[in-house]
Amino acid sequence: MLQPPDNADLQAWHRYFAKQANNRAWELSVDTRGVAEDREMLDAAHAAAWHWQVVGTELHHMRATMLLAEVHAALGDGATAMGYAREMHAYFLGKTDTPDWEVAFAHLVYAHAAHAAGDLAVHRSAYRQAATALEAIANEEDRAIVLQSFRQLAAP
Repeated sequence: MLQPPDNADLQAWHRYFAKQANNRAWELSVDTRGVAEDREMLDAAHAAAWHWQVVGTELHHMRATMLLAEVHAALGDGATAMGYAREMHAYFLGKTDTPDWEVAFAHLVYAHAAHAAGDLAVHRSAYRQAATALEAIANEEDRAIVLQSFRQLAAP
């Protein structure tokens, strides 16, 4: 559990709330949700993105973009999800130092967004890439985390 800052440093508070909102949105993205939880997930994802815009690095911004893509895809907003997904997919796959678990997430979120947008060819291709990347994750704990989101993804 995250511990709140014990001082009045505004930057520390932004980082704290960015992490809290990020974790809550991802948690909700793999749970069974009702209307209230859908709204909370969307609000949490946007809150995380906003806080990371204030204090985060480019990597934080792109991870927040990935989360926004996933949340919008989960809610069936395909056009918005694809806008975010294209940006983060290009970023993470364009880097040479992207960790294996993040490559898998980039593919699966891209596939989820494509499915929500009705782009079946992209969905099928990205789904296969996500499945391959998931199997390539070296750390079992990392693989288990990515697998939770992969299970939310419709198969082609």
